[in-house]
Amino acid sequence: MFKNITSKIIVILTLISLVGSPYFYAAGPNTVYASELSIAEDQKKVLEAELAKLEAEIAQKTSELNSQKGQSASISGDIKVLTTQIEKAKLNIKAKNLVISKLTSEINEKNKTITNLDDKLFKTKESLAQLIRKTHQIDDANFVHVILTNSTVSDFYNDVDTFSSIQESIKESVDEIKEVKGITVNEKEELRKKQDQELDAKAEIESAKRKVETSESEKQKLLSISKNKEKEYQALLAERQKKAAQIRSALFALRDTGAIPFGDALKYAEAASLKTGVRPAFVLAILTQESNLGKNVGSCYLSDPLTGAGVGANTGTTILNVMKPTRDVTPFLNITKALGRDPYKTRVSCPWTVGYGGAMGPAQFIPSTWALFQARIGAAVGKTVPDPWNPADAFMASSIYLGDLGANAKTYTAERNAACRYYSGRSCDAASPANSFYGNQVMVKAATIQETMIDPLQGL
Repeated sequence: MFKNITSKIIVILTLISLVGSPYFYAAGPNTVYASELSIAEDQKKVLEAELAKLEAEIAQKTSELNSQKGQSASISGDIKVLTTQIEKAKLNIKAKNLVISKLTSEINEKNKTITNLDDKLFKTKESLAQLIRKTHQIDDANFVHVILTNSTVSDFYNDVDTFSSIQESIKESVDEIKEVKGITVNEKEELRKKQDQELDAKAEIESAKRKVETSESEKQKLLSISKNKEKEYQALLAERQKKAAQIRSALFALRDTGAIPFGDALKYAEAASLKTGVRPAFVLAILTQESNLGKNVGSCYLSDPLTGAGVGANTGTTILNVMKPTRDVTPFLNITKALGRDPYKTRVSCPWTVGYGGAMGPAQFIPSTWALFQARIGAAVGKTVPDPWNPADAFMASSIYLGDLGANAKTYTAERNAACRYYSGRSCDAASPANSFYGNQVMVKAATIQETMIDPLQGL
């Protein structure tokens, strides 16, 4: 009993000293000086007003462009279209620069808030740590010391009451730590989103700049043609048609199936996009990336359903871990049986140095994953039994999955992260095994496909 009383008295003295210490004070999580807040809000209002004005101008240019494209082809008409495209692209660049300025300001505010939160968390934790260190010293105290430090019994009971009061304060501090932690997590997530938005805006600016360069080049070609030289203009139109035909007929390589004309590939990607909202260029980039990876790891045949071992499709060499037996062999046998395919003569991916292979067709779904998506793919393409090796079905499968991974947001960061998750199951990061290279390569391919293969076909 004496020991408990001793503990309470010493803790009281410790708590009283700590309550008055600077460790029990920290600026609130959203502390911002009034002058700073006022300036930031004023800047936001100016930026938002400018952005609204630019968006109205962009809408006007879009309307003009739609009207101009509906007119019959002529030199002057094409020049008008290109001029409007250039003006619209330049307005988009201005608008995105304003968005970046606004986001930069908001990112700075978020960083300040997070710094304040981290500071508050540190100080509150430190004060509680001191309390714990002090309470551990109680066992060395004795009742004589307690009596000597209390002049009257009344003082003793007053201290006990104070102890109860301060205990409640400590509970509130602990609750506050939990709250601050939660707020910090939310603020950091908001910061990440704004940083992604900033990256998206920068990517759109680079794309718009390339479009301006292309349109300016086309415009200069038209301006160099005299109004009286209709033959030259007709020759230019014929050149465009020839280029479009070459693009459409160019073979588009697909993993573990025959190459198809790009025109067909684009048609499949566009059909999938209508169902999923994923950009055709992005789906085409994913399948191109998978085809390139296939050249590195090669194709295999399953040979032993019990162990998942197989052989190289071109070499006949025995290869272990072609398929994970407990996860993918049964779904694979079911899929091939339903399609009337020989499971031991149907190509799948070979394994990497670690893990398993077994991915099927252009979209590279492992059998167990295809089984999960099979009903959705079938409903989208109008088949009871969709085929992983059929290009149209594979395009739809890839697009559905990429939409689930967030690619239907159609922003740079959303698509890049979807690509990384398609490859590794994780958003792009610096962890091991590496996955960011995949997302980066896909985004470069998507830009190239969009600008050099899809855009030239528009209006033809």
